[in-house]
Amino acid sequence: MEIVNARQSTLTCFEVLNLLNEVSPTGSKHRNQKSYSTLLYATKKYLRSRPASVQTNEGIGKLIRALKPFKLTPAEILQVIDLRPTSGVELSLIIEEAEARLTSEQEEKILEIVAQNLPEPEAQDTEVDLAEHRKYLNA
Repeated sequence: MEIVNARQSTLTCFEVLNLLNEVSPTGSKHRNQKSYSTLLYATKKYLRSRPASVQTNEGIGKLIRALKPFKLTPAEILQVIDLRPTSGVELSLIIEEAEARLTSEQEEKILEIVAQNLPEPEAQDTEVDLAEHRKYLNA
């Protein structure tokens, strides 16, 4: 087996949501179109319920620059962006060996940076938007 396209980089949930918003549920009418439309709908619905729904390129860029002094790994920065931690416990689950690498003051500073640069997601209505779902199924 040969790898044709090796992974170049990882994407944040924000980037995936933006890509999916550019994709139209319509397209070729083949037998898997309904499955594709349902998958597209469910994925976008999930990502809209996550912090990615209110993030911006500018906010993410500022966050990455502000986190440089803490020497976080790219995977840790990606998780901070995707999960938007709000407590020390959440942060310690994201950062490997956080107790050894960061002081409690540094953890608080990271949480402050996150709060300043990544807006808090709005409360989501848990009701299913059937009209939107039908749009994808009928596409």
